[in-house]
Amino acid sequence: MASSTALPALPQTAPPGTGRPRGVIVAGVVAIVLIGLNLRAGISGASALFHDLQQVLGYGPFVAAIVPSIPTLCFAVAGAATSWLTRRLGVEKAILLSLVMLAGGLLLRGVPSTGMLVAGTVVGMSGLAVCNVAMPSFIREYFADRTSLMTGLYTMTMTSGATVISVLIVPMAQQLGSPSAGLGAIGILALTACLGFLPIALHAHRHAPARKATHVSPWPLLRTRTGIMITAGFTLQALLAYSVLSWFPYMLATEGVSASQSGLMFGLMQLVSVPAGMTLIAIGARPRMLRPAFYLASAATLLGVGGMLLLPAGMAPLTAVLLGVGLGIFPLIMVMISRAGRNTAETTALSTVAQSAGYLLATIGPFGMGLLHGATGSWTLPLVLLLAVAAGQVVVGHLLTVRITKPRAAGGRPVGPPLGGVQR
Repeated sequence: MASSTALPALPQTAPPGTGRPRGVIVAGVVAIVLIGLNLRAGISGASALFHDLQQVLGYGPFVAAIVPSIPTLCFAVAGAATSWLTRRLGVEKAILLSLVMLAGGLLLRGVPSTGMLVAGTVVGMSGLAVCNVAMPSFIREYFADRTSLMTGLYTMTMTSGATVISVLIVPMAQQLGSPSAGLGAIGILALTACLGFLPIALHAHRHAPARKATHVSPWPLLRTRTGIMITAGFTLQALLAYSVLSWFPYMLATEGVSASQSGLMFGLMQLVSVPAGMTLIAIGARPRMLRPAFYLASAATLLGVGGMLLLPAGMAPLTAVLLGVGLGIFPLIMVMISRAGRNTAETTALSTVAQSAGYLLATIGPFGMGLLHGATGSWTLPLVLLLAVAAGQVVVGHLLTVRITKPRAAGGRPVGPPLGGVQR
């Protein structure tokens, strides 16, 4: 079997985080936890309430298809600006700004209006986009010798926050008297992340280096095999994940499952993804086991989508478990991005191109599923197409884990900056 090394190794250098005060490192761990709790909460909370929001606000099928597509579209557009933003402000200040936008947008969605729902989602998800792209660089900068551990902590808290919100959001909205109020309440969680990250941003401001930050243009990386394969892997997992995250509770609701039960199944799916992601990282970190880890996650997604297509609503727990295991592929991709690059600038460049291009293409998933369901009145065709994408992820996972000795363009010419650091 081919080696599981996906990117070339780096020369041994001192970790970027070396020499930082212990208090700053501890604050960095706390910040990772608080940020992780927020990075899917606003999306999963909205997904669990989409059916109720449409009933109360009265918007039609086109808006119903647009709203779940806004996150991935914002991830693509706003995420593309992250490299420029981090170069101007620094990684820490860019993340703080993104958290302010996230909190403001989520609170804005609490206003019971279709316009405020859309506007708040655009603002909040644009902030989330910057944070998504910048976090691998933050981890690379502060925890270069512990990227797997910190990425695992980051993704574990991300899915934990989404799980808790998925389970509690419907009862919370009922207690508050409207789905909009329940959705807006998630913004309070984002405010805690702003406060938690503030010490890191202040420390970075006080100790900003006098030298100009290194800049690496992200887009030439799409002419390298490494850039292409990581972007392809990120695109397919994002398309599958956000299609499921956007529509899974809605699909159950249209099949007669109650809103609270749909939210519970949605929470189960995300709960399973927490240990699944940690397990997959542990498997992938072993010699020659990265490829089997990708196979396992992709096969679970394939079976889960097949279950959504063929199994009755009463089998939703099984489907939720399979899809939860499949969602665990996200930490594997993030570890590869966090370890790629000889410095923070290269990591940011690869993260920018993979997430911006990936999320732009992934928008087809939730938007297309919504339109197809509105046109056909059935989930059959959308799920058949999603099944084909899941099969494609198996192929890309195989190619992504082939040993790469040097990033090369299609014609065999080395292109772009050297990347490295994923050592299995």
